[in-house]
Amino acid sequence: MRVGPASTNLMWSILHFLPLLGFLLALVLLVHLAREQRSPSGTIAWLLAIVLIPYVGVPLYLMLGGRKFRRMARRKAELPTEAGTAHQNEGGKGEQLPTVLDGIFAPREGNQITLLPTGEDAFRTTMDSIEAAKESICITTFVLGNDSTGRAIVQALARKARDGVRVYLLLDALGSRSAPKHPLSEFRAAGGKCAFFMPMLHLPFRGRANLRNHRKMALFDWTTGIIGGMNLAYEYMGPTTEAQRWHDLSLALSGPVVADLYCLFRSDWAFAAKEEPDLPEQPASGEGPGDVRLQLLPSGPDVAGDSLYDEIVASIAAAQKRVWIVTPYFIPDEVLQRVLCISARRGVDVRVVVPAASNHRLADMVRRGYLRQVQDDGGTVWLFKPGMLHAKVFVIDDSLGIVGSMNMDMRSLFLNYEIALLVRSEPVVAELAAWVSGIMEDSEVGVKSTSVPVEFAEDVAKLLAPLL
Repeated sequence: MRVGPASTNLMWSILHFLPLLGFLLALVLLVHLAREQRSPSGTIAWLLAIVLIPYVGVPLYLMLGGRKFRRMARRKAELPTEAGTAHQNEGGKGEQLPTVLDGIFAPREGNQITLLPTGEDAFRTTMDSIEAAKESICITTFVLGNDSTGRAIVQALARKARDGVRVYLLLDALGSRSAPKHPLSEFRAAGGKCAFFMPMLHLPFRGRANLRNHRKMALFDWTTGIIGGMNLAYEYMGPTTEAQRWHDLSLALSGPVVADLYCLFRSDWAFAAKEEPDLPEQPASGEGPGDVRLQLLPSGPDVAGDSLYDEIVASIAAAQKRVWIVTPYFIPDEVLQRVLCISARRGVDVRVVVPAASNHRLADMVRRGYLRQVQDDGGTVWLFKPGMLHAKVFVIDDSLGIVGSMNMDMRSLFLNYEIALLVRSEPVVAELAAWVSGIMEDSEVGVKSTSVPVEFAEDVAKLLAPLL
């Protein structure tokens, strides 16, 4: 078959036009990349991908690269910006709240908090809270397991929905892609509401597939709540002790901070379900039942700036005595790594506790160089031996604890929707420190040196750090 002159000219025009189009698109993306508030390593990683392999890097950036989407944020209910308001001290005189940096929600006095240090504690408290609920249950989780734990929780929620309790279950579309379909169908048939956050099947090239809702919280009757690192799956929690269960930490809460959690849930649900949750009215606020000051600090595309990251960096920089960190994945950006190392060099007791082997081998390879640098500058690295360690805990001096859903990596700190609780109560911080000490008792101290070829491979793998 002969190709005519017209066809030949068209082919040559296309061959000349496509590179030009690719160049212009790459240029536009580079300008957009430069305007985003990214870490330098994240910017460089995407820059190399777009420039060196544009036919791969450009589509990937269009699908995954976005971090803060103004258009998306406008579709989501705005979170209040109450930080920095005055409170009354014991003498009745107003004073500025002692937060290092402005957060999203103001610190709340009068809360109670209970540590849930095992998966059995968390499962029992969750199931008891579900059974005790009279009016409303609101749950957000990244993973809902298609296993005995996930099915048991969904079945309990279905029973409460049949009894007339308003039950809302918000799942991340990626993390809960294998959620139990039949129990969820029964849950919906019973009157329960279920929505998936950021569905994977949507128009491509909108930059949203990389933004996951990693928040975990369960709220009951405007009075109690549970937050932390545990998902609703067998690996995290269950009715009996299991040797292979991951080690994690959650917190049971009551008091005024629960209303802030409801505010966050309402915003997330309205964005995912395209409707407001039909919740009973919030009871009249009064004095809380306890004496613990707590501050809710979410992060993600729905929060202007990076308040959680800023709070962590500023708190570490201000530490005088200790900075203890428990995290499943340790892949900090340059600023966070540097402030840790500087704190260790100036005599602060810096300890980083990670699993000896996590569930992500590439993340383990990337972390080694960062951990060795902390160790070389005077910090201590602890490798937890009994199994996977999934908790996310900071203990800073004797006055601040941070517990939540965020890992110490760039995905959690800059991409995901996350949630953290700042604990400003010395007795509770002491409890958190005791829990961390218990984890250290089952850990091996120190990262071993390695060969030059292995260290080179680790350095190459670190180029992927902003994308992990």
